[in-house]
Amino acid sequence: MTSDSASSLAALEARLAQDLDYLGWPGRNWMPARQAGGEALLDVAIIGGGQAGLAAWVALAQQGIRAVVFDRSPAGKEGPWATTARMETLRSPKELTGPALGLPALTFRAWFEAQFGLEAWTAMDKIPRLQWMDYLAWYRRVMGVDVRNDTAVTRIQPLADGSAVRLDLRTPQGERSVLARRVVLATGRDGLGGPAVPAFVNALPHSKWAHSSDDMDYGRLQGLRVGVVGAGSSAMDSAATALEAGAHSVELLIRRPDLPRVNKGKGAGVPGLTQGHYDLPDELKWRIRHYINVANVPPPHGSTLRVSGHPNAFFNFGCPILSITPQGEAMRVSTPKGDFEFDFLIVSTGFKVDWPNRPEFAAIAAHVRTWKDRFVPAPGDEDQELADSPDLGPAFEFQERAAGECPGLGRIHCFCYPAALSHGTVSGDIPAISDGAKRLASGMAGLFYREDFDHHWANIEAYAEPELFGDEWTPALPPQERN
Repeated sequence: MTSDSASSLAALEARLAQDLDYLGWPGRNWMPARQAGGEALLDVAIIGGGQAGLAAWVALAQQGIRAVVFDRSPAGKEGPWATTARMETLRSPKELTGPALGLPALTFRAWFEAQFGLEAWTAMDKIPRLQWMDYLAWYRRVMGVDVRNDTAVTRIQPLADGSAVRLDLRTPQGERSVLARRVVLATGRDGLGGPAVPAFVNALPHSKWAHSSDDMDYGRLQGLRVGVVGAGSSAMDSAATALEAGAHSVELLIRRPDLPRVNKGKGAGVPGLTQGHYDLPDELKWRIRHYINVANVPPPHGSTLRVSGHPNAFFNFGCPILSITPQGEAMRVSTPKGDFEFDFLIVSTGFKVDWPNRPEFAAIAAHVRTWKDRFVPAPGDEDQELADSPDLGPAFEFQERAAGECPGLGRIHCFCYPAALSHGTVSGDIPAISDGAKRLASGMAGLFYREDFDHHWANIEAYAEPELFGDEWTPALPPQERN
């Protein structure tokens, strides 16, 4: 960074600080201090320090609610951007304001232009992936987000009386636990599970395959024949990364007869749906999300060209895997279009809700009400991803499958991708993350107030700051006594 850009960035930060002061940010702390069994309670614990966790923390601070963020990764490695993401640029249009929560000086554009200027902004097509991570690090710093890095949550357990939630933590200083009145799961795309791994990989040792979300050194693929299963964004990113690492060849095995051309989800992104999805009838929520799932999201134009520009990249359509047979250090992969020989296989098959894959959820998993407990789709509209999605309340809170079996479950809020069927795509993706964070924070403020009503009522009764002192007027005499 040059001295001029550093000066411009400092000026932006001063402008942001002034804006925040004008807005009275952070909000006045109105929350009573609470304890359980003599142990102090956090107001809110947020699990995950990526963009959703940061936005949630700032939105809560706007409401005068104090939160602490726990993230298992080192500082600068939160979320996928600097670890498992392999795209060159973000897929979202650069103009989207993301987690800025309505503050112009907090947008990526303001941060970028302060350092590189308007001309560079105009010339940019999409935001470079690692630059987005740099922006999030700046966002965290200027907003003073309280993030505890290198801290993994190993167990989430509501107290038996439902009054709080205990989090067991693994930290650099050892094992410890905290109590929180409410918990936010800002845990990303795989927030309630993990990769959706097809059964055919069971024929292979794990040294011969990886999921596209795995943190892997692609340099190990140099000179190898690589198969990539899938044709979505992450499949293209994985294929391109393998090719750029010197793979001998990359064969994309694509189940569909062609690539989808239109991102239907982008067409659904209007304010009416963002704000109104939660209140839609069940059948309409299901119709929208299922339609988008079936239509599938096409890989970005640039990501696809990044692959097809290599002469040793091959797009094989109508080519689902039928079976895999290990052959020494290689494998034979059978498809309707013939057999392939690979040295390594990458499966880009998305994510799923998979409670057993997340041992930290063991105490609550069986009690979470899901959409298969709520809604039966019309024949032909079945969708496992949607059926497994949690049925969330208006503040993203879990609900019990059977009332009374897990007191305190509603104190855990699902602010990650599996909330999409209940709330729409407002809890992870860049376009509407601020809308989701504000909804979460305002909903939690209302829940806290209702729970603490007696405390706030006592404050109202005890409030005694006078507006008038009695000497601002002289009582009038009765008309008949006036001269």
